[in-house]
Amino acid sequence: MFSQLYHILRSKVDGKYLIAQISREEDETPVSYLLVFSENFEALSYLNTHGSDVSDRFIVESASGTQLKTILQRWDFQGIGLVKDPLIPRIEFMSI
Repeated sequence: MFSQLYHILRSKVDGKYLIAQISREEDETPVSYLLVFSENFEALSYLNTHGSDVSDRFIVESASGTQLKTILQRWDFQGIGLVKDPLIPRIEFMSI
């Protein structure tokens, strides 16, 4: 994981990353996972398919596994959500 390059979507407006929030229980605070993509075009495809009305407000950034670890700690994310299929979408969640 640390040697691979990942692609993440970041808002041009407020600098926040595209995340998935999951609630395990109704009264529990949701946990956040940073959505990551293996390829640049997968991130753009996901954005154009599921957020075409806001796609102009995001940029794709590249990050190494080491950089992802720092982002996860800084933003207090639970882990990553590796998007396997951007069109359906199929996401594999991994906690840190």
